[in-house]
Amino acid sequence: MYGLLVSGDELGRRSVEAAVADAGLAMMEFDGACRWLVDATQGPMEPLAAEAWVFNRAVTHVLLIKHRWRGWVPPGGRVEPGETPREVARRELWEETGLRAELLSRPAAVAVRSYHRDWPPTLGLSYAAIVDSSTPLATERGQPAAWTSLDHDWGSFFADDQPRIRQCANLMTAGQSSQSS
Repeated sequence: MYGLLVSGDELGRRSVEAAVADAGLAMMEFDGACRWLVDATQGPMEPLAAEAWVFNRAVTHVLLIKHRWRGWVPPGGRVEPGETPREVARRELWEETGLRAELLSRPAAVAVRSYHRDWPPTLGLSYAAIVDSSTPLATERGQPAAWTSLDHDWGSFFADDQPRIRQCANLMTAGQSSQSS
């Protein structure tokens, strides 16, 4: 559950240090996330969150999970004490889709958001991966997963997800183009 306040000590020094480091490395920053994180580490803070933006090899589709009330969202969840956000993104990807993927070395994005209308905002780190979309999925019961075209709109509680994920895909394909030139 995202809604419980924890202190930096409870979350764990390893978790917070990893979040701060990855936030500074992210390809994209939204919502003043790095400044928010520095301020948040000074006292009790909302638990951190992490997710995986998984793209097919052509970077034309993203893997999304149908959450019961958030709609279509990337696989992700709460950082538990002692875990790094990167570890959480890998774990949640595995738990929600059955996929084991190597996350790209540079985090895709860092943002501040509320995961429920009644909860205060928290920091979320997004990590990207490239996966063969023909790999079979093993989803959690009641939470189907689907490869979704980046050209189509998907219903999500987080309206900012679509343009941010598309922006990441554009950065990734621009990087692939410059490397092959």
